[in-house]
Amino acid sequence: MTPFTVGDYLAERLAQMGIRHHFMVPGDYNLILLDKLEAHPQLTGIGCTNELNCSLAAEGYARAHGVSVCVVTYSVGALSAFNGVGSAYAENLPVILVSGAPNTNDGGHHLLHHTLGEDDFSYQLDMARRLTCAAVAIRKASQAPTLIDGAISKALRERKPVYIELPTNLSGEPCVQPGPVSALLEPAPSDRAALAAAVASVAKYLGDKQKPVMLVGPKVQRADAQRELARLAEAMGCAVVLQPAAKGCFFEDHSQFAGVFWGQVSTLAADAIVNWADVLLCVGTVFTDYSTVGWTALPSVPLIVADINTVTDPDVHFSHVRLADFLSTLAGAVGWNDSTMVEYNRLRPDPTVDYSSCNDDKLTRKHVSQQTQALLTATTTVFVDTGDSWFNGIQLHLPRGAEFEIEMQWGHIGWSIPASFGYALSKPQRRTIVMVGDGAFQMTAQEVSQMVRHRVPIIMLLMNNRGYTIEVEIHDGMYNRIQNWDYAALVKAFACSEENHVLGLKAHTVGQFSTAIKRAMAHTDGPALIECSIHQDDCSRDLITWGHFVAVANARPQATA
Repeated sequence: MTPFTVGDYLAERLAQMGIRHHFMVPGDYNLILLDKLEAHPQLTGIGCTNELNCSLAAEGYARAHGVSVCVVTYSVGALSAFNGVGSAYAENLPVILVSGAPNTNDGGHHLLHHTLGEDDFSYQLDMARRLTCAAVAIRKASQAPTLIDGAISKALRERKPVYIELPTNLSGEPCVQPGPVSALLEPAPSDRAALAAAVASVAKYLGDKQKPVMLVGPKVQRADAQRELARLAEAMGCAVVLQPAAKGCFFEDHSQFAGVFWGQVSTLAADAIVNWADVLLCVGTVFTDYSTVGWTALPSVPLIVADINTVTDPDVHFSHVRLADFLSTLAGAVGWNDSTMVEYNRLRPDPTVDYSSCNDDKLTRKHVSQQTQALLTATTTVFVDTGDSWFNGIQLHLPRGAEFEIEMQWGHIGWSIPASFGYALSKPQRRTIVMVGDGAFQMTAQEVSQMVRHRVPIIMLLMNNRGYTIEVEIHDGMYNRIQNWDYAALVKAFACSEENHVLGLKAHTVGQFSTAIKRAMAHTDGPALIECSIHQDDCSRDLITWGHFVAVANARPQATA
């Protein structure tokens, strides 16, 4: 019988976690490992066009499945993949980056390819430690079970990426078999005393306030605490507003939904009710220059901050308190106070009225958004790339069950193309729609070829305004202009002539876009891209406002001592 190996150990652990796709780019330091992964009956290797796209595809898969794996080779592969790992860290996603490495016999006295031309091969591990919550290098086969399990467990517990370095000659070395995976998957429980004290303290503090508002951030989804969030909101009765990166964490048809709080570019008058509050219960929030519009929208009232594993009120900090445990327990301890909903119902703006248009009208951003809204159902997932797509997406009204993905903390333009591909492989039952700009698309366009290869029916709405519009609104210059492509023709080139697994469509008018949408929705045997040709200066008012204040924040002079 073929002996069980280190590579088999890793493959079995991934399969035990329910991972069914591993994203990879082959290189001579990881080929034996890829053989072992391919041999596992429950794993399917997904070859990507480059390591950046590979890591971002894994990031998207982790959004859908909860954990993912990316397998690359040493240096030339891993250093490129670190970009997507940075996204996973910033966005609180457990991505397992596995890098092949030189033979264990080569360290210290040999010069090798795919290295810096020096005999010290530890630099990649040192770099990985800065981008992950755990970085391990296996140097003996006997170490593999402990190091692999330890890294995976920490990724799941902290919702952060980890790095595993595996020399090429160890993947095929004999190894023990893994035991039950439950020990790795079971989350660390809340400290009972800390949980009880946190709930008592917060309940008392809220009880002494008259105008509480709940502000929800993106970490709620990472902690899988959406149900507990809804239970607490309904127990309190207060207004619930979302940070932009948390869109989709709370049903938008819920009677307590009060919009997206984003300073001067808030939706549905969310800023008015936040500014009226006398305390904010911040659940999984992240305050950055982007989410606060260049630091102009930092809350000025007392904050109660419930993070993934901690709770802090204005007086006390509590550690080892899981977010889901805290929310569900607090729901049974708070009193009803709907004062902010009473006030918000006076402030709530009237529903927007769709404007009419003729088929021959030139296509605009508003036309695209209006028709995109009509596509959304309970089984739709919307990806919005960095740029004006953020603001167009935030304005959409999500029907119950629709999902929304945004990468606001890392803000990598082009993220949406490989990330949506990874996501869609994990959730093929959902229809994925991507809103992306032309500049962003040029960053990662190659991964459309994998959508074609695997016949993934993603619809890409590409806004072609011939430049990096988000950068234009922050700080303009000729460097924000890009070479225009024939995007509709380009995606067709990713399929062989005899295949018909991709649609590339163009729309210059409202009527052309309507026709293209119908064709794209009917196309289920692969991706469809609609190139929406709009005026170069056609962007949302919100982007202009946001860009101005972010630019002001970026240009602050150095503070004097």
